[in-house]
Amino acid sequence: MVKMRRRKFCYFCENKISYIDYKDERSLRRFVNERGKIIPRRTSGNCAKHQRALTTSIKRARMIAMMAFESESYR
Repeated sequence: MVKMRRRKFCYFCENKISYIDYKDERSLRRFVNERGKIIPRRTSGNCAKHQRALTTSIKRARMIAMMAFESESYR
């Protein structure tokens, strides 16, 4: 028995978002797991172009302390 999986689509292509803003913490938090790790492309469904931009934006947000590098409960 073969299980059919739903095809994942890029969130940014679907919503026609051209620029991923590093100051918008709410949208970036969607692509970070509870431990603070960036969710990989195969899991999130993003295209390669937007996954690279997303990673850069998350890292920028971490550097200016808008997002945590890891969660407090992990320690």
